[in-house]
Amino acid sequence: MDGFPMEVTEAVCLGASLALSGICYYIYRKSRTTLDKLDDAPHFNIDGKLKDILKVTPGACLQYAVIEGAVQPAGEALTSHFQKEFVGVLQKFLLREHRLVWNSLSRTWTDSERVLHHRVNAVPFVLVGSNETTVRVLCPLQASGLYMETTHEKFHQVNYGLGDIIGQYLSGEKLKGQLETEEMLKVGTTLTGVGELILEMDGTLNLRPPSNGSQYFLSNTDFDTLVGEQVSTALRWKALAIASALAGAAVLLWVGRRYYYHLKVGWEREQERREFERLQNEGQRARASGPGPETPQDGEEEHIENACVICLSQPRNCILLDCGHVCCCYSCYQAFPHRRCPICRQSITRVLPLYHV
Repeated sequence: MDGFPMEVTEAVCLGASLALSGICYYIYRKSRTTLDKLDDAPHFNIDGKLKDILKVTPGACLQYAVIEGAVQPAGEALTSHFQKEFVGVLQKFLLREHRLVWNSLSRTWTDSERVLHHRVNAVPFVLVGSNETTVRVLCPLQASGLYMETTHEKFHQVNYGLGDIIGQYLSGEKLKGQLETEEMLKVGTTLTGVGELILEMDGTLNLRPPSNGSQYFLSNTDFDTLVGEQVSTALRWKALAIASALAGAAVLLWVGRRYYYHLKVGWEREQERREFERLQNEGQRARASGPGPETPQDGEEEHIENACVICLSQPRNCILLDCGHVCCCYSCYQAFPHRRCPICRQSITRVLPLYHV
C-alpha cells in the first residue's frame, strides 16, 4: 500500500488474531484426532478372557483400549488426614493463599491467589473386574480427565488489627486467608481407563500411557460421558479458532475499506486537478482572444496585491465553493490535509479557476 501504511494497532490486532486462530485450530485438530482414536478404541471387560485376547495379539499389546473397573490398592491404602474413614490410592493436598490487591487503573480491589504448598501422594493400585481379574494402572498422574473427590476443604480467615488495616491500605494488599483442600481417589471408585493395555511375561495385565503418543485417560465417569466432554472441548476450541479468524478478517476488511477511501480521494483529487487545468486553459485562451493584454506593470502589481495567504509567492488563482472565498493558489489548495476553507472552515465542494480581467 504505497503511501498508506498499516497502523501499529491494526497490525498488532491482525497478528494476534492470526496467531490465536492458528493455535486454537491446532488444539482443535489435536482434540479431533483424540476423539477419532477414542471412537476407534476397542472396549474390553476385565475378566479371564482379556488375557486370552492379549495372548493372541501381536506383541501381547493393545495400543489403545478402553477398560472399566473398581479401584483397589495393590498394597496399603492412603488414609485421609482429616477424615479417617476415607481411604484411597491418590491424595492431593493444596494450600492456597488468597489476597486482595489494589488495582490503580480500575480503582478496585481484585482477588489474587498463590499456592503455598502442594503435595501429591500415590500408592500402586489396580482395576478389578467381575471375576477378580485385575489390571494394574501405571503412571496415573500422567493421565487426563482424572477427577478426585474433595474430602476436606477449609478456609482460615485472618483477623486484622488497626495497625494491620493501615498497613494494608499503605501497601495495597489485603490478606484474606488461606484455603486448604484435600482430594482423594477413593478405594472402590469405578474408573474408566483408556490407554495401552499390555500382558507382561509374568501374566500381569498393565494399563499405561500409549507409546504411540495418544492421550492417556483415567476418569471416574463412564466412557460416553468422557467422549462427550472431549467433544465439548473440541467444539470450544473450534469456536475460538473461528472467532479469532473472523476478528482477523474484520481487521483486514477495515484496512481494505480505509485503503479504498484513500484511493478514492486520490482519484477525486486527480479528476479535480484535470478539470481545474481544463478550465484554466479555456480561460487563458479566452483572454488571449480578448481586446488586449494587460501591461506587465499591472500584472506585477496584481501579483503582489493578490498573493496567496499561505505561500505568499503565488497569485490567488482559485475560488473555493460553496463559501466563495478567494484566498490561496491551487498548489496550496492541493496540499490541504482536509477539504475546508482556511478562512471560514466550511467544507469545500468544488474549486474553480480565477481570472483577472
